[in-house]
Amino acid sequence: MKDRGRPPPQARYAMRGLNSVAFGVVFGIALAVLRDQHVWVTLVYSVATSILCWLSMDFGRVAVARWLHRGVPPGVDADARDWPGWPWMIVVIVIGSAIGFTGGNLSGDLITGERSARLLDVRSLRDALSLLSAVLVPAVALTYFFYTRGALAAREASAQAALRQAAESRLKLLESQLEPHMLFNTLANLRVLIGVDPIQAQHMLDHLIAFLRATQSGSRSDQQSLRAEFARIADYLALIAIRMGERLRLEFDLPDALADLRVPPLLLQPLVENSVKHGLEPSVAGGMIAVRARREDDDLVLSVRDTGSGLSDAPLHPEAFGLAQVRERLDTLYGSRASLCLLAAPDSGGGTLAVIRLPATPP
Repeated sequence: MKDRGRPPPQARYAMRGLNSVAFGVVFGIALAVLRDQHVWVTLVYSVATSILCWLSMDFGRVAVARWLHRGVPPGVDADARDWPGWPWMIVVIVIGSAIGFTGGNLSGDLITGERSARLLDVRSLRDALSLLSAVLVPAVALTYFFYTRGALAAREASAQAALRQAAESRLKLLESQLEPHMLFNTLANLRVLIGVDPIQAQHMLDHLIAFLRATQSGSRSDQQSLRAEFARIADYLALIAIRMGERLRLEFDLPDALADLRVPPLLLQPLVENSVKHGLEPSVAGGMIAVRARREDDDLVLSVRDTGSGLSDAPLHPEAFGLAQVRERLDTLYGSRASLCLLAAPDSGGGTLAVIRLPATPP
């Protein structure tokens, strides 16, 4: 699975290169100040050494890791395939520091015209390590820092991917619960209508086909337009209206400016289902269901209002059919930025009002 939470490998290499240049600049300025050296000359040697050390260590790390993990198929845990482990990494750092130090000094000599210290001029390993210490110590520290940060980023990306998979699985479960529940009721009513009113039965079948087609299309993507979500709700309520007749009145309010905003599919279905099942069907007189959308600053506010029995007359448990799944999906996808609130309708019309608030996602 591709980690959508992490930048591509090329971007991470480029970022490490920029960090190396920045480190060379900071280290060069600090060294020039401490040793009272010419800033420009010191910067040339420092930046050249930093860049060549990074190139030597980064490509050496990948080469050694790929050789060690040559039996691992490409694309499987790519970050692990590019890490050779600390024992080998220490060897890469020492060799890369020697290459970077030597190449940086040679590059600096060519640019400045001066003569710097060379590893080949020293007569003992101790003198060589002493000369390399200015490169080795920060190289080990920076490698540890970047490796730790990369490992944390990889784990975070994996956790986010797992959360997305869990959300998608819960969506599939929710669809598997909603569709048979609605489908069986609709088919039972369709069977009766075929013998009593074939024209109405044909209309019901048309709405059922449209609803199932929209449901299948929505289940193939993580998000869909608000227009498609309202269309699916309209098809569903049209099926219910054939069954309830004049007992059901419908209102839809979707401003054109909001129609293309993206929302998770099957988001309003459980709320509408509860309005029908717990609000209107228990009432002899039926009532109205109003589905509305509005914009409040950077938030999209969706509401489902019914004028049925209401919470006080027919209490609806907060974790009733579908509501728990809607809350879980909102929490997984948006965290504290989204919410679902269920309350008694605030006006004299009575009934129940369900309100979803989530970030407005552009098309």
